[in-house]
Amino acid sequence: MLDPEELYHLDPDIPELGSPVLLCDLDGFVDAGGIGGLVRDQVISQLENFTIATFDVDQLIDYRSRRPTMTYVEDHWATYDVPALVLRTARDALGTPFLLLSGPEPDYQWERFIAAVRALVERLGVRLTVGFNGIPMAVPHTRPIGLTAHATRPELVAGHTRWLSEVRVPGSVAALLEFRLGRAGHDALGFAAHVPHYLSQAAYPAAALAVLDAIIEATGLALPADQLRASARTADAQIARQVENSEEIGSIVRMLEEQYDSYLSAHEQDMPTAEELGAQFERFLAEQDQRGDNPDH
Repeated sequence: MLDPEELYHLDPDIPELGSPVLLCDLDGFVDAGGIGGLVRDQVISQLENFTIATFDVDQLIDYRSRRPTMTYVEDHWATYDVPALVLRTARDALGTPFLLLSGPEPDYQWERFIAAVRALVERLGVRLTVGFNGIPMAVPHTRPIGLTAHATRPELVAGHTRWLSEVRVPGSVAALLEFRLGRAGHDALGFAAHVPHYLSQAAYPAAALAVLDAIIEATGLALPADQLRASARTADAQIARQVENSEEIGSIVRMLEEQYDSYLSAHEQDMPTAEELGAQFERFLAEQDQRGDNPDH
């Protein structure tokens, strides 16, 4: 393996951090409801922060699979959205410093990247690394938002419901990072919000708020939530109107409610799959998109 520490540039003038928490949001893997981006943007927009480390994305990103956006104006290229994978430092409402790693999930050199992050964890004295995302589930938006919590030690997620026994899924850098940090003796955990399957393609602030609250509880950080809470109220009202105005949507939500309530009361059968209960809803949404694209409607 090439030297992991040559994969990033670290600012030589780093402020005193104590034993900070590291929040980790890497775009590119499953993130139903845009949970990672909502939580990340809430933190960045509400708290003063600055970059202390920058990764060499040219070594990590497959540009042809995730082409950066460029803007063309009349007769020239005006802008280029440069991909950035960075480590920021910020202070919460009480002045406690913490770290935020964000950017595109690396396509290449996973082990080297993880070794680089581990080096930063050890150099900066990180006490806990926390990942977060959303996963599509066959659950209704009218019930409490569930969270799948996972960690390198069971004590870190004590009190959280275990929704899954064993499942094999495609890997991600975030999951592998948690795994590798645990094997190296570092504490790491993650939260995956259960996003209603029919809302997985749109931003779902209510689930992001549930994740943010879980992060606050797990880390003790005083993170801002008011803006996200307001967005959740607005989005929930819009969803309620859509359900009220469509008998088809309403029938699917009622079906999910019955399935969900039966599961909680019996605990004897698995939750219905998203494919089984979401297919009809996907067809409905596709029809709406087609109508929206058709000027005759």
